[in-house]
Amino acid sequence: MKEYSEPRMHTAEHLLNRTMVLLFGCGRAFSSHIERKRSKCDYKFTRELTAGETAELEKRVNEAVKADLPVREAFVSMEEAAGKFDLGRLPEGAGDRLRCILIGDYDACLCIGPHVNSTGEIGVFRIVSSSFENGVLRVRFKLD
Repeated sequence: MKEYSEPRMHTAEHLLNRTMVLLFGCGRAFSSHIERKRSKCDYKFTRELTAGETAELEKRVNEAVKADLPVREAFVSMEEAAGKFDLGRLPEGAGDRLRCILIGDYDACLCIGPHVNSTGEIGVFRIVSSSFENGVLRVRFKLD
């Protein structure tokens, strides 16, 4: 099972994922590597991001950070989750009671990791670089 140890960076990943969905209509990251200093998310995509798109993505994530949205957990049944979330990445034997992380009215996602209490704790989100290869867009980011 994936282990998360950096609440600020992990919560920023949630914001990045939701913003990617809103801006580009793609799914959430299918793979991620979350570290204290620098992290990355991989998305199924069709091309590289333009400089303008990268700037807009970074801007929107930072707007969600600055909004100081509350981060809370709720528990949902497997049946309820099936109608709202992609259950394809759930570990075997996840049970019927699933943990959902809610970030204001901006994002909701099934998750086992630690998070901050509000997005204002994250700090400044910065996209370090992005690259595209074989249908995968990789976005690398850090927090200042």
